[in-house]
Amino acid sequence: MLKLFTRQSEELELKDDLKGDLSGNFEHILVALVTPPAVFDAKQLKKCIQGPGTNEDVLIEILTTRTSRQMKEISQAYYTVYRKSLGDDISSETSGDFQKALLTLADGRRDESLKVDEHLAKKGAQILYDAGEKRWGTDEEKFIEVLCLRSFPQLKQTFDEYRNISQKDIEESIRGELSGHFKDLLLTIVHCARNTPAYLAARLHQALKGAGTDEYTLNRIMVSRSKIDLLDIRAEFKKLYGYSLCSAIESDTSGDYGITLAKICGGDD
Repeated sequence: MLKLFTRQSEELELKDDLKGDLSGNFEHILVALVTPPAVFDAKQLKKCIQGPGTNEDVLIEILTTRTSRQMKEISQAYYTVYRKSLGDDISSETSGDFQKALLTLADGRRDESLKVDEHLAKKGAQILYDAGEKRWGTDEEKFIEVLCLRSFPQLKQTFDEYRNISQKDIEESIRGELSGHFKDLLLTIVHCARNTPAYLAARLHQALKGAGTDEYTLNRIMVSRSKIDLLDIRAEFKKLYGYSLCSAIESDTSGDYGITLAKICGGDD
């Protein structure tokens, strides 16, 4: 416990020193790098929840790309920092089926097994078909039950079985049956189940393209994935857009901030 307290105190002192000596995007990226991952994500969630409007895209991104274990750690960090539960804050700023799905994800109850059960996949596909295409109206609870709790490998097999039953991709059915942020959330889960690095590559491309750079998203993904799957994200970025992530960062950022991001990126592809 004493070691933990000492480490936390040292981290706070280092962050205070950085904030005192630096400014702007360079300060933000360095502070992010020395912040424990769960605390970093907790602060990102608080930032997108608080204020006059909720940033649903960020909520969706974080809650769909973190493992169950990471979500439990984030929820714990959130309460430690803010003395409020993440679930309570999500509930106060969202509503309806979107809220229910977010709360299910925030609970960190998704199965993380890599084993695929073909019988369960067929059953899950039938549940989704019966809840949407087969009936008048949509049973949103069934979509939440399957998409927010089954493992990603299990969902990939479920989507294959779904196409066999309905002759449609699950994405097409979701777009036809659902709407709003709930639709966006479920489509993101499908994207992540199929290929999380490709989803995050698309998020980075969106942050970098156009007249202005979304440093908030750029920093969040680069820092949070730097020790997880950034190499895979780089590969998917090159595959999707025909040029490297590092070159995109270098053309859209400058100074010490750009140099730091390029170092995190790890090189050109």
